[in-house]
Amino acid sequence: MKKFLLLAVLIFPINFVTGQNIGELAPDREPLVFPDNAYGVDLLFGEGGFGVGGFYRNNLSNTLTLFTDMSISEAKDDNEFEYIDYYGRTYTVGKKNRIYLIPFFAGLQNRFFANELGDNFRPYLNFAVGPAMVVTTPYEREFFNSLKYAQANYTVGGYIGIGANFGIDQTHLAGINIRYYVIQFFNRGIESLEGKPKKSFGGFYITLNIGSMY
Repeated sequence: MKKFLLLAVLIFPINFVTGQNIGELAPDREPLVFPDNAYGVDLLFGEGGFGVGGFYRNNLSNTLTLFTDMSISEAKDDNEFEYIDYYGRTYTVGKKNRIYLIPFFAGLQNRFFANELGDNFRPYLNFAVGPAMVVTTPYEREFFNSLKYAQANYTVGGYIGIGANFGIDQTHLAGINIRYYVIQFFNRGIESLEGKPKKSFGGFYITLNIGSMY
């Protein structure tokens, strides 16, 4: 009987204790609203060598961006081979011209998975088209001296790419973009190697984007 009374004393007060509800889940954080404009520098690393450029972007919506960019990068023929002579100097047998690609493109960038992924990782697809200037300088001349003999050739081109912007900083922009460029000539083409004109330039480029938003 004493055990029963002791158990009753322990259990009875519990009936007057109000149960505590499980806390509600915190609401989803509102997506960040990034500034509509951005500009900055592109660093390009491609099959033909290193390049540098600049860009300007304007957001048309939360997922669609209009942009323009330009760059300058070196190009070469796929059949070029560099040799090193007895004195340590490098040269390419049969090379006629150094070639530099200078495209001026405009395009669209479409962000995807905007509602599924956090704002610190913003993947997108992009494409661009526009005019391109291809500058040649004679390979037989020293680099700086050859600039006096530069010749400009004009054509069209474009690229398609996939990339992502990183971070939640609403002032600075950082991202990476993998692009495939095509710059096409419809005439005889341009000689990188003597007697072997080339009509199509471009290829894959890994592009680092560094800029500011406002």
